Amino acid sequence: MSLHGRLQRRIQRYGWDLAAGQYESLWQRQLSPAHRELLALAAPVPGEAVLDVASGTGLVALAAAERVGGSGSVLGVDISEAMVASATQRAAALGLEHARFARMDGEQLSCAGHSYDLACCALGLMYMPDPAAALRELFRVLRPGGRLAVAVWGERARCGWSPVFPIVDAEVNSDVCPLFFQLGGQGVLAQLAADAGFEAIREQRIDAVLEYDDGAQACDAAFVGGPVAMAWSRFDASVRQRVRRRYLQAIRPWRVGQGYRMPGEFTVMVAGKPRAIGPA
Repeated sequence: MSLHGRLQRRIQRYGWDLAAGQYESLWQRQLSPAHRELLALAAPVPGEAVLDVASGTGLVALAAAERVGGSGSVLGVDISEAMVASATQRAAALGLEHARFARMDGEQLSCAGHSYDLACCALGLMYMPDPAAALRELFRVLRPGGRLAVAVWGERARCGWSPVFPIVDAEVNSDVCPLFFQLGGQGVLAQLAADAGFEAIREQRIDAVLEYDDGAQACDAAFVGGPVAMAWSRFDASVRQRVRRRYLQAIRPWRVGQGYRMPGEFTVMVAGKPRAIGPA
């Protein structure tokens, strides 16, 4: 594992630990179009075994658990212990005993091969230093004929909140999410899936509007409850004031009254593992 890869994993692990408490309140509504489309295309059915990678607080995993029912099972994994704890609590509150959660690196899954009918990764793959390795792992753990459903953010130019990364990067010594929007390029995700061995690949784009009540909520989503939370936690008051000011200036075109309606784009891909797998 490269030094860069270890750094990015540490940033993501501890950053999402910090973001976990406010993640749903700041992002659930914004991400729901991608989550709905992913679940519709993945189409989990009763009795299936489902793996949800980069599960976060379990928004997709718990919805899948309701669809597969008690005769099925769902395992949600995430690199953040705080996210895993939150998802576990939500599953217990909902009485979904067949959904469990564990801390795990998406690029090195501690799962037996040929174990799952369906694997999902909703808006997590672009945080991984080696998404190709993660897709190979997803291929490995799926049963022959199993299905894959992945959602990532789309093109940078079509995501109004994207200035958060260069604004934060200007204050730190390394890129926070250097590959973030690369997977949203036309055909990029599909090609990675094909390289991993998947077939019957379909990719589509979803336009969305990210709504925030005011500037404070928009800034909290960008800095406190999202992917740059670890960097934000280390900024002093003057730096926080500066980056907030720069971000509000960047998203000013989407201000409506006191709130904001920012454009967003998601790429959702579904694919299948061949039913006949040749010798390793």
